[in-house]
Amino acid sequence: MILPDIAAQMDAQALPLDWVGMQGIALPVTIEGHRVNARASAGVNLIDGRSRGIHMSRLYLALQSIEQDELSPLVLRRLLSEFLDTHEGLSTAAHCSLSFDYLVNRPALISSLAGWKSYPITVDASIKNEMFHVELFVRIAYSSTCPCSAALARQLIQQQFLDDFAGIELQEEAVLAWLGSSEGIVATPHSQRSEAHIKVRLATNDDTMPFRVLIDSTEAALGTAVQTAVKRADEQAFALANGQNLMFCEDAARRLHVAMQALPWANGFSVKVEHAESLHAHDAVAVSEWRW
Repeated sequence: MILPDIAAQMDAQALPLDWVGMQGIALPVTIEGHRVNARASAGVNLIDGRSRGIHMSRLYLALQSIEQDELSPLVLRRLLSEFLDTHEGLSTAAHCSLSFDYLVNRPALISSLAGWKSYPITVDASIKNEMFHVELFVRIAYSSTCPCSAALARQLIQQQFLDDFAGIELQEEAVLAWLGSSEGIVATPHSQRSEAHIKVRLATNDDTMPFRVLIDSTEAALGTAVQTAVKRADEQAFALANGQNLMFCEDAARRLHVAMQALPWANGFSVKVEHAESLHAHDAVAVSEWRW
């Protein structure tokens, strides 16, 4: 029995389409030797305006062919080339996106504790106008302490010191007790959990995906990445890092811009930081791009 192929029938509107494909495809991928659950999207353009559709099953089967391979730019280029080979005469551009969580075991700042952190990552690969590109996107949480709030808090503490010790001969023990009390430290700066959204275009198409380098470079530039398991000594060290690392969203974006420019394999990037304000009911945002 011959099954009907409605998709093979010509469309009277004859309109090319920029993009046709699938999204939300469950797919295991291999990252640094480990199997990771990913969500994939895949598609091609449709230059033949009379065609009713593409061969989605061919895209789906091509995706399955990369499950066992270590994810790399070369593997993605081969995949997109297969997309186009199976759509000869229909398509000239192809795209694939893979999203997954990248787990890193992070040590505490002081103690021997450690814990896992999850970094959401998306890998976008495309062939368009015969040019192949791979872009990495990662979202990283960190703490940001407001420099303005810190200055205002210091001023209040100074004034409280003058009020409490006016005309009194200073004694070391009394000053230390005052510094350790809520009567002395009458104000503290506000901090907030913040996020850096980093998107980097790779300059080379070699066999590696620099996920860890990108994450480590981002966290090193910010200086106050959120922690996992902590003891009181770790929490104190984190408080110290925040106090010595005050930043507006503009400061964070500039730090990350410099850090991304130093990556030898970055051929362009987009940096966006979001500080979820604890003072305001809105977020503070800054963006910086290079060669985008």
